Amino acid sequence: MVVERPLYNFEELEVYKVAREFRKKMYSIANQLPAVEKFNLVSQIKRASVSVTNNIAEGHGRFHYQENIQFLRQARGSLEELIDDLNVCLDEKYCSEEITASLKEDAFVLLKKINSYVAYLRAKKKQDEI
Repeated sequence: MVVERPLYNFEELEVYKVAREFRKKMYSIANQLPAVEKFNLVSQIKRASVSVTNNIAEGHGRFHYQENIQFLRQARGSLEELIDDLNVCLDEKYCSEEITASLKEDAFVLLKKINSYVAYLRAKKKQDEI
C-alpha cells in the first residue's frame, strides 16, 4: 500500500534538512560521551536535538503563520541549548576544540536558516494581510 504524501511537507524544507543533519551529528557526539554522562549531558543533547527538528515539523503543520513562527522560536531555543552543551563538552574535554568549533559552525548555519525562515513567514503573513 502506497501512502500519498501532501504536495508540500516539512521534509522538503531546507531548514528541516539542515536541522536533521545537525541532529545526526549531535547524536553521534552524544553517543561518544562517557557513561557518567548517560543521564545528564547525553540525555540533554538528544532531547534538545530532537526538539529542534520536532518544532520545525510541528510548526509547519500549523495553520497560522504566527503559530509556525512560535515553534521556530522554540527550535531556535533548543539550538542555543545545544551550543551551550558543546561548550560543556569542550570544558570537560569530552571533545576537541576542532570538533566543537565545527559543530558550532553548523549550529550557526542552522540558526541563520531558522531566522531566514522566520523572516520569510513574517513577510508572507504581512503580504497576505494586504
